Amino acid sequence: MEIWIGRDGERYGPYKEADVRDWLRSGKMSGTDLGWREGLADWQPLSVLLPDAVAEAAAPEIDRPTPPAMAPARNYAGFWIRVVAYLIDAIVLYFPNMVIDRVLGGAAAQATMERTLSNSVGNIQLMLGAYQQYYASMWPAMLVGALVAWLYFAVCESSRWQATIGKLALGIRVTDLQGRRISFPRALGRYGAKLISFLILFIGVLMVAWMPRKQGLHDLMAGTLVLRGRANASDPGMPASDQHDSQRGSLSA
Repeated sequence: MEIWIGRDGERYGPYKEADVRDWLRSGKMSGTDLGWREGLADWQPLSVLLPDAVAEAAAPEIDRPTPPAMAPARNYAGFWIRVVAYLIDAIVLYFPNMVIDRVLGGAAAQATMERTLSNSVGNIQLMLGAYQQYYASMWPAMLVGALVAWLYFAVCESSRWQATIGKLALGIRVTDLQGRRISFPRALGRYGAKLISFLILFIGVLMVAWMPRKQGLHDLMAGTLVLRGRANASDPGMPASDQHDSQRGSLSA
């Protein structure tokens, strides 16, 4: 049986029952600490869940330290939900990019390229020249579009939403390693690191699928996590009563 531990508004675990019993006996945990296991409707004091272990414990201590192995449990956003969020963001960015393209001469450059291609059928050199001319004339629009995307992700992920429109729609958010809102400079760096994740044959992005905390290379470089749940919302994986109490910063039995 595995047991979750509730302390100071955070959820820890899950831990094996034998480990929790050892912590109780050694005094690292108290019978007043809260526990939850599958099948329970609500959190219970460990003195109720494991009364024999509490009875065997040494003299009670005040303000016992958190066991060394404890770390807050996080509900990480997986690979596919992040892919869908990114596709939504790509659709959102399509419209400003289309405007930028039109304003900076995209239509005229496209027409010139198509006319050149139609007149150079079979001539590889002329066809390559047409593409080269198109990209040479459109690099300002591409640069502006890239900067707009960079600012979009950085501003949104460092905002109080902690999420782009795509992430917000799917109920996920970007945080630091402690689950807190990230700064604008860190969000800028995260997007820059994301470009590296894409450039190395998408391996940096695919890492999300197998990393323990669902981090891509860009998350590792920026020190960020992508968690389920909107900003300031309780963890959807917690029992209902715990969700309510964690908003107040404490757990109740």
